[in-house]
Amino acid sequence: MKMHEIRELIRLVDESTIEEFELENDGTKVLVKKAVSGSQVTLSPAAMESAPEPAPQQRPAPAPVEQVAAKPEAPADKEASEEDANLQKIVSPMVGTFYRAPSPDSGPYVNPGDTIEEKTVVCIVEAMKLMNEIEAEVRGEIVKILVENGQLVEYGQPLFLVKTN
Repeated sequence: MKMHEIRELIRLVDESTIEEFELENDGTKVLVKKAVSGSQVTLSPAAMESAPEPAPQQRPAPAPVEQVAAKPEAPADKEASEEDANLQKIVSPMVGTFYRAPSPDSGPYVNPGDTIEEKTVVCIVEAMKLMNEIEAEVRGEIVKILVENGQLVEYGQPLFLVKTN
């Protein structure tokens, strides 16, 4: 199982009335139990060894990228609407704390106006004391940073607007 699939299972169980969910697939066993404060995941030792993706503390899942919906066109806003069609959002792949730089005394990974590639690290999202580098997964120019440094972010929350070429 891939980490994004496990995250989706956790989210679905968390949003439902199900208290416990168990899945066994190709020797991988995933058990999700809903606790009072949220969900908990247990992977069997065999699942840890056979997992095709590295553990989250080694390499996080890349940030999902979603297309920004264009606003309804009005004659005066036609140019702005065409520009919106070229904008994409880089969204948070997890709940955590957003950081623009690798350390407090370092410069930010990216600033508005910077050109980025798919593998460009744009920020860090700290989750459970693990620093997860978030890659752009899109090519273009950073137009706007949508969250403040040190701000808590939710799964799927937009972090950056990127103008694609």
